[in-house]
Amino acid sequence: MEKVSKSHEDYLEAIVMLGGSTESSVRSVDIAKHLDVSKASVNKAITLLKEKGLVDQPYYGDITLTAEGYEYGRSVYERHRCLYAFLTHELGIPAETANDEACLMEHAISDDSFERWVAYIKKLGIVPEDPQVGEKA
Repeated sequence: MEKVSKSHEDYLEAIVMLGGSTESSVRSVDIAKHLDVSKASVNKAITLLKEKGLVDQPYYGDITLTAEGYEYGRSVYERHRCLYAFLTHELGIPAETANDEACLMEHAISDDSFERWVAYIKKLGIVPEDPQVGEKA
């Protein structure tokens, strides 16, 4: 799967966090609120994600993910959840800081390193949990 920018990964992750999938749509206004960006920024990002075949949106309609877009968004969200759980439970980092730092780290770690790290934290018995509802992705 071709990588997209950190910003566009955030959009895919936000759509998943808001309940979007190949079957369930989300509104662009909800994505804008979640990411604290303008609706124009959402429209620009969605246009690019449509060109890459990651989202579908009828003219001025709600946004759904393609199968590839859903897989990509779930992957980014899963990274975030695992990193957040490790930072809060194992290192004792406050939730808001852990959420912000997990967001930075989720984009930087390679797939191979992440898979090895997940295997390690599973040995420790760390179970990922959702970051606090309402936090930025």
